[in-house]
Amino acid sequence: MEAADYEVLLVREQLFHKRVRECIISTLLFATLYILCHVTLTRFKKPADFTTVDDEDATVNKIVLELCTFTLAVALAAVLLLPFSILSNEVLLSLPRNYYIQWLNGSLIHGLWNLVFLFCNLSLVFLMPFAYFFTESEGFAGSKKGVLGRVYETVVMLLLLSLLVLGMVWVASAIVDNSNTSRESLYDLWEYYLPYLYSCISFLGVLLLLVCTPLGLAQMFSVTGRLLVKPRLLEDLEEQLHCSAFEEAALTRRMCNPTLCWLPLDMKLLHRQVVTLQTQRLMLEKRQKASAWQRNLGYPLAMLCLLLLTGLSVLIVAIHILELLIDEAAMPRGMQGTSLGQVSFSKLGSFGAIIQVILILYLMLSSVVGFYSSALFRGLQPKCRDTAMTQIIGNCVCLLVLSSALPVFSRTLGLTRFDLLGDFGRFSWLGNFYIVFLYNAAFAGLTTLCLVKTVTGAVRDELIRAFGLDRLPLSVSGFPRQHSKTQLQ
Repeated sequence: MEAADYEVLLVREQLFHKRVRECIISTLLFATLYILCHVTLTRFKKPADFTTVDDEDATVNKIVLELCTFTLAVALAAVLLLPFSILSNEVLLSLPRNYYIQWLNGSLIHGLWNLVFLFCNLSLVFLMPFAYFFTESEGFAGSKKGVLGRVYETVVMLLLLSLLVLGMVWVASAIVDNSNTSRESLYDLWEYYLPYLYSCISFLGVLLLLVCTPLGLAQMFSVTGRLLVKPRLLEDLEEQLHCSAFEEAALTRRMCNPTLCWLPLDMKLLHRQVVTLQTQRLMLEKRQKASAWQRNLGYPLAMLCLLLLTGLSVLIVAIHILELLIDEAAMPRGMQGTSLGQVSFSKLGSFGAIIQVILILYLMLSSVVGFYSSALFRGLQPKCRDTAMTQIIGNCVCLLVLSSALPVFSRTLGLTRFDLLGDFGRFSWLGNFYIVFLYNAAFAGLTTLCLVKTVTGAVRDELIRAFGLDRLPLSVSGFPRQHSKTQLQ
């Protein structure tokens, strides 16, 4: 064997081992996310749906649960994709020749971006519609009952839905770009149709993030206030405990002696109210046992961190708006190469990269809080061990739409300079200056408006409670008094 042939074989062998190593790493990462999501969904599913007398329904629910677990794992991978890429670039920049991180390279990162994009398309276009139709299907009339009959009906419904969506995308493409090249490109299902459809879904996800994130940033203060113990100046736990105990005793007495009330009683509703009051009383007792450090230091520090992160996010977006006006390089675009570890994507180096990751994750958490706080999606919020399968499917779809739009959302707002890899950077609307500029301006305006409204209202309510004015029988400065039940919520 000649030396040239030996070198070619050596290069092929190294490339083969490299691909196998990347495949194993990707599989391990996704398996970890899959197990975590499976444990999470198990806590929210209805146990009765999987222990029914009808084995067919239980089997269908188990299959749908696995599909939902896969979709939720893809959503979590999409959330961690950009932070993992930013931190990997900083690690490669700091330790370029370290033997123990040779597995971390640009090819692996680029492959992860492509896999997440592929799985997002697969989950949104095929798996979740299949899961929904599979749950609602009963088999064709006159056909043999069983899981296989449901599969046949689901496949037919999915094909009809695909044809409907294909026609809608065809019409939309003809309206936007009425040219023969644009219409003929839709025949290419894999290279154009699916990315174009996902581009539309991603655009809707980015718009949903634009609405939910400012609302969530404002709600984060109240959510954190319910989780942490406030100082005694802002909260009287003893009074709340007494009120909760009195209400629980009154409801319990009413349940034990229903004849004392001349109106018909809903015993199930009373039982749920008693359980809710018991849960609130236990939480109040735990909060009452908190130490002085947790009470006087934890709550102010948490509020200060939230205010700092929110203000920093708005400041970065405002600076990015100015950069869009004077520098064309500030526009989001895709990265063609896979070379990482060459230059830092933050002017502050590794410290700036860590700040970027924290801001991205914080905004994602805020968007989820805002999503479930909105009046339109409040009914979709899952309940522990009391969530129907169709509701789980809806939650997985919504979370996947939000999380898959997070990389585009972060790059559009200028939270990071890390350019989009793979097909995430092929969205045509990313190159439109007016869309990007108006999006940044709308985010900064909505966030500022929500914060001003929420913070001023919260300060007003806390001052009223601190001075005891909420106990007055008359309204104070035009604001009605708050009852103890409202304070417990």
